[in-house]
Amino acid sequence: MAEHTTIQVTKEVRDHLAQVAKDRGVTLGQLVEQLAAEQPTAEQIAERVAATRKVLRERMGCTLTDEEFDNGPDVLANVYAMAAEKARALRGHVA
Repeated sequence: MAEHTTIQVTKEVRDHLAQVAKDRGVTLGQLVEQLAAEQPTAEQIAERVAATRKVLRERMGCTLTDEEFDNGPDVLANVYAMAAEKARALRGHVA
């Protein structure tokens, strides 16, 4: 059986989370577990970024360096937009 612990929050936060849990039909503990599972750690985010960049480079011919990705705040969004446009063109649905 899993070991349990206590998390200290204000009564207002506890009551709010309890109501959210009730609305969703889960226990407060299950709600906290769900919320925690939805929040990636910094390491998990870095792994996802690296994996995404690898896919972009290997499958889409993207030649951007990590530095270029990091310095361009909208680069990834632009790459996704270009990929979507390319996919539409391949299907014959150029917008």
